[in-house]
Amino acid sequence: MIEIISVIVLIVLLTALAWIDFRTFQLPDVLTISLAAYGLIANSLLGLGWTDTPSALIGCVSGYLSLYLLNLAYLRIKKTHGIGMGDAKLLAGLGACFGWQSLPYILIIASTTGLLGGYIWLKVHQQDSSHVFPFGPFIALGGIITLIWLIIKTPLHHLSMY
Repeated sequence: MIEIISVIVLIVLLTALAWIDFRTFQLPDVLTISLAAYGLIANSLLGLGWTDTPSALIGCVSGYLSLYLLNLAYLRIKKTHGIGMGDAKLLAGLGACFGWQSLPYILIIASTTGLLGGYIWLKVHQQDSSHVFPFGPFIALGGIITLIWLIIKTPLHHLSMY
């Protein structure tokens, strides 16, 4: 039962976060931090089993740090922020849900779809590459695709990432 509830919670939460970021360029802390807390609690205490506790903790921390450090490097080079910390918290939440092993796949999906989506966004809004576009929807898409892969790979009553 926890598996089905978790699938519903994740899809609803990621869809809401994508929509909010698309419309406002912000990812609310209450939702991103709740996602991370849910992933840690469900995997560690409720027996979700998408990943083990150490992988969830490492995924949460490394998900956040990877985008935080990327932004820090960009800030030092360009003297402006390149990515919002809501994106880092969203990736931390996905790391908590799926474990650190999922982060490269989520980032590859997010980056690839973000390149195409960003190009379309800038063209539709008649902007050049110096303008920003929301990256959270693409991270959320990476999370949903990872979840779908998890479901396809494993029967729903035995969901386990590894």
